[in-house]
Amino acid sequence: MSQIKLKFPENFLWGAATSAYQVEGGNKNNWSEWEKANAKRLTSETKKKWQKWQQEKFPEMFEEKNYISGRACDHYNRYEEDFDIAKQLGHNAHRFSIEWSRIEPEEGKFDEKEIEHYRKVLKALRARKIEPFVTLWHWTNPLWLKNGELNKKFPKYFSRYVKFVIEKLGDLNNFWITLNEPTSVIFSSYIQGAWPPQKRNPFKALCVYKNLAAAHNLTYSEIHRIAPQAKVGFSNIMIYIEPTHKWHLLEKLIVKISDYFSNRKFLKMTNGNNDFLAIQYYFHKKISFFGMNAEKNKNVSDLDWDISPEGIYPLLKSLKKYNLPIYITENGLADKEDKLRSAFIKEHLKWIHRAIAEKVDVRGYFYWSLLDNFEWDKGFWPRFGLVEINYETLERKIRPSAWEYKKIIEANGIIDESKS
Repeated sequence: MSQIKLKFPENFLWGAATSAYQVEGGNKNNWSEWEKANAKRLTSETKKKWQKWQQEKFPEMFEEKNYISGRACDHYNRYEEDFDIAKQLGHNAHRFSIEWSRIEPEEGKFDEKEIEHYRKVLKALRARKIEPFVTLWHWTNPLWLKNGELNKKFPKYFSRYVKFVIEKLGDLNNFWITLNEPTSVIFSSYIQGAWPPQKRNPFKALCVYKNLAAAHNLTYSEIHRIAPQAKVGFSNIMIYIEPTHKWHLLEKLIVKISDYFSNRKFLKMTNGNNDFLAIQYYFHKKISFFGMNAEKNKNVSDLDWDISPEGIYPLLKSLKKYNLPIYITENGLADKEDKLRSAFIKEHLKWIHRAIAEKVDVRGYFYWSLLDNFEWDKGFWPRFGLVEINYETLERKIRPSAWEYKKIIEANGIIDESKS
């Protein structure tokens, strides 16, 4: 066995990510109203949705309160404490989101108190020498925005909100992510019909593609008009999709179509309006003529998601042609017992390093998530955090994997213990 240090580029950004709705608490938007109306249904569907081993491991999934975000992690009030933890763990970057419904609770009326809150958040990061990455839309909409991202005026409304934010906060932040994983909303809300507004309609899905792409393109121009030095992009969830049988022509065709709508279409619709690429990697899918995930790795997360670190490498290689800086703005797993997280981070970073060695311009890595948090329609039971949250007491407890991640950060590299 040999030990070879895999060194990352100088000034590489290391950190973790959160989103406002999942950690702040006390939000009122389309999701908060939807969860209240659907908590009982989500509880009743648990036995059919999750496997027996998951039900036994997470009995809290049978409680209605699991599906109500409530105070979440109370990060809104405890952000300085959480940033102290991030600093203690060696992070030099942090990604968070601004909650639109706080900034513009009524149409056209902006809340100066709330924008000042986020100004304090940015100053707290700056004081700790942590580079902020700010997401402007992480799936939630103000209640006044009827039909949400389906609304024809969504691009106009969104750009108006963004204009206000940039005018107020642009001096404190360099990196702006307009939209978080637009295809996740398109798929989960309008193809599966699982998320609000639960409108299962392929035509509406295409309309949302158009609206969200237009929103990004419009705000890209607006941000640069106000803050020419700003770096602007959107976060793109990318799925590594491959055929189960490489010789099977139909499987290869399905892979090509799936890859286009999952990974390429939105990037194509915003081409020329990105200063960097922000990708988020969780999923590996094997297409079979008989369905998805015909073969699965033995290692899975608490959500039964396949763990395939090698899948990030071909995705990164495919982005090299765009000749733009790349940031991994989310990569993580649900792992309550913290048995897999250290290896998960290390193995993904090995494949990221391989892409860098082949001239792919990756400049940062953000683990998802800094804190355990509210995982949307799954509620609180999946545990993604480097930091464990006791939801009764709100006590923060740093997991062992967070200290292992710190070692990587301090070394700006990892030890490869594979055979030479």
